[in-house]
Amino acid sequence: MAIRPADTGLKREIGLIGATWASETSIIGSGWLLASYTAAALIGSAAIIDWLLGGVAVIILGLIHAELGGMYPVAGGTARFPHLAFGGAAGISFGFFSWLQAVTVAPIECYAVMRYLEYYWHWVYNPANGDVTHDGFGLTIALMALFTVVNLFGIKWFNRILSVITWWKVIIPVATIIILFTKFHSANFSAGGGFFPTGVGWKDVFGTLPGAGIVFAYLGFEQADQLAAEVKNPQRNLPLAIILSVLIGVVVYCLLQVVFIGATPASLLTHGFAGIPSTSQIAIAPFAGLSAAVGLGVWATFLRVDGFISPSGTGLAYFASTSRVGYGLARNKYYPSIFQATDRNGVPWFSVLMAFVFGLVFLLPFPSWQTLVGLVTSASVLMYAGAPLSMGVFRRVLPHAERPYKLPGAVVLGPIGFIIASLIIYWSGFETIWKLGVAIILGYLFILMYQADKPDAPKMRWAKSWWILVYELGLGIISWQGAYGPDNTNRLQYPWDILTVTLFSLAVYIAAVYFLASTREEIEELMADQSAPTEEPTEEAAAA
Repeated sequence: MAIRPADTGLKREIGLIGATWASETSIIGSGWLLASYTAAALIGSAAIIDWLLGGVAVIILGLIHAELGGMYPVAGGTARFPHLAFGGAAGISFGFFSWLQAVTVAPIECYAVMRYLEYYWHWVYNPANGDVTHDGFGLTIALMALFTVVNLFGIKWFNRILSVITWWKVIIPVATIIILFTKFHSANFSAGGGFFPTGVGWKDVFGTLPGAGIVFAYLGFEQADQLAAEVKNPQRNLPLAIILSVLIGVVVYCLLQVVFIGATPASLLTHGFAGIPSTSQIAIAPFAGLSAAVGLGVWATFLRVDGFISPSGTGLAYFASTSRVGYGLARNKYYPSIFQATDRNGVPWFSVLMAFVFGLVFLLPFPSWQTLVGLVTSASVLMYAGAPLSMGVFRRVLPHAERPYKLPGAVVLGPIGFIIASLIIYWSGFETIWKLGVAIILGYLFILMYQADKPDAPKMRWAKSWWILVYELGLGIISWQGAYGPDNTNRLQYPWDILTVTLFSLAVYIAAVYFLASTREEIEELMADQSAPTEEPTEEAAAA
């Protein structure tokens, strides 16, 4: 019998549609409600290019996750694949990145709700500075408490509620695309001086990918992986769910940007999209404000309702994701064992409660949607960077392992996926990267303090993990010297900075995958530590 990692206490009650919708509801959240305006204000019609570039990036990363999730369908997969591929130090690093990304999304979705509620309740959001008010902060806490309660109902009820919400979340943006096409003006694509507005170049296009929330909008395709231990027939359903959710998201987001540009009244574009006042309803609640501006008042009302439902669905999903990542980290013995404690409904209840507590921590220094987007994007992409590395290791060390979905061209797409992740982090700017670095250092300290003198702590294997420190410090130094800020020096100018990040990332990938990865025996030892026997053929049988 083959040895595979497995989980206990969780229940497999999610089918293909449920797994797809778990990812889709995370993809279609506050990003669709806010990012189209932000991108157009920054780079005009060239924003369409960004959505296409972002789509290509997430398709590549999504396909890599599809292979990994099919191989090892365990809870909190993004936190656990690097653990198997590289050992303890890498597992702690990418596991913490996964948890940090997941725990910060629910607060950001709550901020999006406050922005849309401002139309009815002016006391929750201040459009002058883009921050929630003190009263809005209190309402945000109440909304996060609601997410917590729903998650404690159990995965069956959670799946039912989320399925209903996600159908709504997909139907509304699709209907918005169709309706706004009736107000389409092709001349708008030249507003501000042309498709590339005056003063906008490719450097700005790349910076807008994380800066406008485009990458953030696409985040979430990995949710099916995080819930993998609760998915029925995961070897079939997980890869399909990830691939379907990514393709739906790319099509919807690209078309939304097209109709936002085309339907905006020409009278508002005298100075391009950047000239739309930040206190206008189009800036605060873009699609609702736009619908009202073109005479679609009834539809604007629907969109204001969706301004509560869509972000809430995503926040709800990420509460579940955070708790499963915490569960996975406890299974890896990085977090206290209480994080994997489950109740009679199969819910890791303590991990759910901690998602609420630490979500509140990230509300304090980041009082607005836009200020939190950069941190979430960088943490997310750091998490995603572990997947191409893990796939590269498994392909090299476990070539005959069962792969229900096998990514074509993985030898090329693996390093490309890692380079893409590194570039997105770099484009986030040095101010975001140094703040993320502080959060990472604090996380390392807390985890290592917990593990001190723990006899069952996982082996760190520091000798094979020095590349992680080199990678993190190297990206930080390149960002500090590079062209994306603020707080950078701009000594390493565009486009040489892009080339530097690319070559640096490729060198790290080669070193990690080909020289510093776990051996087959080490991987099997880590699997055996959290395994369950199966009737699946061994690697030797598969090879024969």
